[in-house]
Amino acid sequence: MSDSKKILIIGASRGIGLGLTREFAGRGWHVVASERTPSDGLRDAARKHEPAVEIVTLDVTRPDTYQGLASKLGEGSLDAIIVNAGITGADHQSAEQATDEEIAHVMQTNAYGPARVGKALLPMLKAGGTLAFMSSLMGSIADSSGGYEFYRVSKVSLNMLAKGISEAQAKERDIEVLSLHPGWVQTDMGGPNASITVEESCTGLADVVEKAGGPNSGGGYRFVDYTGEAIPF
Repeated sequence: MSDSKKILIIGASRGIGLGLTREFAGRGWHVVASERTPSDGLRDAARKHEPAVEIVTLDVTRPDTYQGLASKLGEGSLDAIIVNAGITGADHQSAEQATDEEIAHVMQTNAYGPARVGKALLPMLKAGGTLAFMSSLMGSIADSSGGYEFYRVSKVSLNMLAKGISEAQAKERDIEVLSLHPGWVQTDMGGPNASITVEESCTGLADVVEKAGGPNSGGGYRFVDYTGEAIPF
């Protein structure tokens, strides 16, 4: 596996993160997949694709869980990082009803935590690598129809922070930064009536990530869906 490309997928215990782990391992990548708590699904994937999948424990809201990862894996050891962390937020999804604790929880988990881990692990990417954040069409101000205020605001914030990482840290090493919309996916969050399967979404997302970056890409930032189509801010 030493000659294969290497990716870190943060938040791989279920849903899209687990689907991406299976997809990249199936494409011949070496996958470092993180979980917060033990996941039977991730362990099954690791056994099926042994030795292509390596499991680590990480929580984007706790820097102490990933501070040693760079020294463990090594600087410049990764071709791509996908930060896949997110919650819907309080059930009421209302700015009027929001408590300080509810606001802090959704923003830390969906925006500041992912941005902080992305920035901290940026040195692990090779020049010309790809740093991708799992965002949402709901993070587009241009597309907003209102509602889901907790979730929408957190994803808008994530996109802004991702763009900032691109401009201030990533571009100088030709690292491309992506905000990804996975589509409306049949996961615990998306529900059974969602329009596409995890496999369909992850196949498209993997295609987008594989085509991104490169030593002559010039870096930059893009907000795109799982088909590679640009989404307006």
